[in-house]
Amino acid sequence: MAAITASMVAELRAKTDAPMMECKKALTEADGNFDKAEELLRVKLGNKAGKAASRITAEGVITAFIDGTTGAMLETNSETDFVTKNDSFLAMAQAAAELVAKHNPADLAALGALPYSQDSYGPTLEDVRKGLIGKIGENMTFRRFKQFSGGNKLASYLHGTRIGVVVEFDGDEAAAKDVAMHVAAMKPVALTSADVPADLIAKERAVAAGKAEEDRKTAEAAGKPAQPAEIVAKRIEGGVQKFLKEVSLFNQSFVKNDKQTVEQMLKERATSVKSFTLYVVGEGIEKKVDDFAAEVAAQVAAAKQGA
Repeated sequence: MAAITASMVAELRAKTDAPMMECKKALTEADGNFDKAEELLRVKLGNKAGKAASRITAEGVITAFIDGTTGAMLETNSETDFVTKNDSFLAMAQAAAELVAKHNPADLAALGALPYSQDSYGPTLEDVRKGLIGKIGENMTFRRFKQFSGGNKLASYLHGTRIGVVVEFDGDEAAAKDVAMHVAAMKPVALTSADVPADLIAKERAVAAGKAEEDRKTAEAAGKPAQPAEIVAKRIEGGVQKFLKEVSLFNQSFVKNDKQTVEQMLKERATSVKSFTLYVVGEGIEKKVDDFAAEVAAQVAAAKQGA
């Protein structure tokens, strides 16, 4: 039996980009033969992971880690909801959130390079990710994260594994957790009306103007006089202001007591919220919709051509 050295493992890893432990296992099985070890890796991991890498990962989980005034939230994606119940996948996702909190990586590449071992894979988080792709047979990716270390208190709320919220606050922790839960339910886009992005406001103003134009055409068709321009302008602005109240956290009715706004609740409980971060699994990812009938038709056509 050939002795498998660390340099041999490193050389095979550099050549194949396979996880360190898988390289060692392959070299051991191949009795030190590099070509055979590479072939073993391609059979066990390479083909599996390579095929999986191009598949859309729109499912997944949100994980959070908080330690005092330091914390993180992370979205880890998979191809199917089935994998989100896998213990190894969940362990990796939770560990990755902790790594983000403690090391504040600059980007996803830096996150993947951090030291981490699990299920005999390692020594980096990226090695573990690739190893689990080969083991589970499904693509999985780290999509986005945010690290918190600004000195503010932190509160988090996870709605199952698909929605996560972290709130930076000062004051009562229970009130902050209530706000985190409220954000998960009502999904505001900003703290206040003044913080709502200009592009969203412009879009809403265009919608309000479109509605006003439709009303004008309806009135004209019915032979009714059109409203004065200043009245139309006020209606449009009124629609925009209504939208701003609906999407700004402080102006929203508190989910636990719709008789008061979130801002009023916070004032009553001597608590101030500095910011919130909301993650929803798969948000903005275009999911693949399988057309079963089309797939069967394509297979039948291919069979006819081959006949």
